[in-house]
Amino acid sequence: MTFVLAASPTLENFGKDPLWIIIIKAVMLFVFLMLGILFGVWFERKLISRMQHRYGPNRAGKFGLLQSVADGLKMGLKEDIFPRTVDKVLYLLAPVIMVIPAFLAFSIVPFGPMVNLFGVQTPLQLVDLPVAVLFMLAMGAISVYGVVLAGWSSRSPYALLGGLRSAAQVVSYEIAMGLSFVAIFLFAGTLSTSEIVAAQQQTWYAVLLLPSFLVYVVCMFGEAARIPFDLPEGEGELVGGFQTEYSSSLKFALIMMGEYLHTFTASGIAVTLFMGGWRAPLPMSWEWAHTGWVPVLWFFIKFVLTFCFIVWVRASLPRVRYDQLMSLGWKVLIPVNLAWILLVAAVRNVIFVNNGTFEGDVYVSAGLGVIIVVGALAIWMRFDTVNQRRKEARKAEVEAEFEELSNEPTAGGFPVPPLDLPHYHGVQHKEIPSGTN
Repeated sequence: MTFVLAASPTLENFGKDPLWIIIIKAVMLFVFLMLGILFGVWFERKLISRMQHRYGPNRAGKFGLLQSVADGLKMGLKEDIFPRTVDKVLYLLAPVIMVIPAFLAFSIVPFGPMVNLFGVQTPLQLVDLPVAVLFMLAMGAISVYGVVLAGWSSRSPYALLGGLRSAAQVVSYEIAMGLSFVAIFLFAGTLSTSEIVAAQQQTWYAVLLLPSFLVYVVCMFGEAARIPFDLPEGEGELVGGFQTEYSSSLKFALIMMGEYLHTFTASGIAVTLFMGGWRAPLPMSWEWAHTGWVPVLWFFIKFVLTFCFIVWVRASLPRVRYDQLMSLGWKVLIPVNLAWILLVAAVRNVIFVNNGTFEGDVYVSAGLGVIIVVGALAIWMRFDTVNQRRKEARKAEVEAEFEELSNEPTAGGFPVPPLDLPHYHGVQHKEIPSGTN
């Protein structure tokens, strides 16, 4: 995908805006996120209902558009119940800790190039840093404290288990997510989000670094605790997980807001780091498609499609078991990521030596990198005993069942022949003769 060179902001363009411009951009970002939550909840319910052949919200307002407003008013006006055993300070502080870092993490997402805002040339991004992506990861890690404190301060076993699950889940998937960004850092040569978008003017990293993108997509669900990885809530086994003791009041609304903000942040980071950010999705040569306020439209389209994908996964896949969640994070995503980084580093080194061109020993280095990756994956598969233990457990179960059926006691003094095994591997179950007691 080839694009025209737009007026891409750099780190030098930040920190020069007057205070009133910064306040206006912060208010615009806040309004965008708040409206996004209101319409996002309605849109998700509508989309899932259509996938399940239902109508969804259709009573409050035209097409049910005011349903989220009605839910917010209801939760804001309901009686706030405090269980007697909770730690009130941490119990109140936990939802706030979940919300504020999510707002801060979205501040590094670029919405467009340099624009004229009330007569001032400014980038359509609240703030950028030399380590902006690390700032986003740090905000995601801090928000986990809200979940852990919500579970611990509730003094409930179900809430505490939900908080512990969240801590272990985020540790597992944040490592894999951070590793999926390493290949981007190697090719872009920076951790600044605006400069990473500028580095994708020729090719999106979702195409150039496809394995990193696929790993990030999986980690995105784990970080945002969305189905199929919403184990911290786990309604089936933990009632409501870390939010069991939070009644449907303003605190519960803050928790739901924090979850949606994390989903929006994950979508925004996916668009920024892998899908070209605000750049046009097609190789357009028109100048108007890459300048001014038009790129905001491209960003919004990519953002909505990414959010749609998250909703489609929720409507399509069931929740996984906790051991499957941890096994995927530690035994699949991290080893595959490390092997992929070896290959990317080898190819990137050759490009750097040849002044940015694929010349000389690039094929030798790429072949060596592939051999390293295949060897690493072969070693991992050799020592990965999960499937082996599963087969041995299944075999032991079948043998135990066969032994149990073979030692059936006699019925009424007459010997009873051993029953055939149930249906295993295509063997049909034979019924007992009708004359046998």
